[in-house]
Amino acid sequence: MTTERITRLMAGTFVLVGTGLAFFTQNPAWLVVPGFVGLNLAQSSFTGFCPAESIVRALGTRDAADLRR
Repeated sequence: MTTERITRLMAGTFVLVGTGLAFFTQNPAWLVVPGFVGLNLAQSSFTGFCPAESIVRALGTRDAADLRR
């Protein structure tokens, strides 16, 4: 898997888990998790910097552009 796909998978998983925990535990404090992920996705669209992507890249995954060469 590429860095971009793993990052999207992580974001989607955190949103689903945070929303699910808020629903099943009836504790709205869990909505902070998907809210944080959403804010991070929005800021990364403007700045081009995503901390999760940097971590995944440091673990040795390759970018999609590297695979096309």
